[in-house]
Amino acid sequence: MDETRRDGRGDEALEASDADARAALRSALDEDQRAVYIISVAAELAGVHPQTLRIYERKGLLAPKRTAGNTRRYSAADIARLRAIQVLTQTEGINLAGVKMIMQLQERMAELQHRAEQMQRELQRRRRERAGGSAEIVPLRTWLNVPWSQ
Repeated sequence: MDETRRDGRGDEALEASDADARAALRSALDEDQRAVYIISVAAELAGVHPQTLRIYERKGLLAPKRTAGNTRRYSAADIARLRAIQVLTQTEGINLAGVKMIMQLQERMAELQHRAEQMQRELQRRRRERAGGSAEIVPLRTWLNVPWSQ
């Protein structure tokens, strides 16, 4: 049974709008991951020297994409990561080993949050399925015989 929500949309419309939102988010994430900046531009955008980017790559803090000619290409996500590294090292005084550990923990936390969201959606889906099959009203049996019911 399809229930209509307060906004007048049923479950199907809500799920369709959720799918549209997920597609838009995936598109934005794809744009964020597209490697377009060469090392000098990436360094300028992040406010560091190009050699710093090479050091970060060597230490495992960055993994820029490579062209067929083996030229480094950085994405908008890489630039954001560079800025975060700068904040941690310059403002917070954390060394590169600490920064690497923090970044790994943040990535793991994001993975776990994503997994928790998936599990929550699956739980909601199963609850809807279960509720859909047992939604009929059944009479309650009385255990007492009352004189007026005879």
